Amino acid sequence: MKNGRYSDAQIMAILKQAEGGVPVSELCREHGMSSASFYKWRAKFGGKTAYIEPGSPWENGYCESFNARLRDELLNGEVFYSLREAQILIEEWRKHYNTKRPHSALGYRPPAPETIVPMESRPIMH
Repeated sequence: MKNGRYSDAQIMAILKQAEGGVPVSELCREHGMSSASFYKWRAKFGGKTAYIEPGSPWENGYCESFNARLRDELLNGEVFYSLREAQILIEEWRKHYNTKRPHSALGYRPPAPETIVPMESRPIMH
C-alpha cells in the first residue's frame, strides 16, 4: 500500500471504526489494505481496537493470565478420561479459584469468599 493513498482524516476515520468494534480483517478487506498497514497506522496515530483478533492473545492480558493459571494449576496436572470427569474437576477448580484461592491483586484475599450462615439449632415456631 502506498503512503499517499489515504489522507490523515481518512486514516483516523478507519481507526475510529476499529475502536468501535469493527474487526481489523473486515476493515482491511473493505479498504483494500493489509493488516500490517493498519497496525502501522495504529502505531503512528494511536488508538486501539475493541475487537481482539484471533491469534492475537497479547491484546487481552487478563484473559491470557487466567488461561495460564488454568493451564498451570489444573490442566497440566490432570488426565481426563471422560467429558463428565473433566466437567466435575474443572467446576471444582473454578469454585476453588473464585472462593478460596488468594489473588495478589486483591491483597492475597479470595475474590468471593464463601459465606456460611449459621442456622438455628431448632426451628422458630410462630
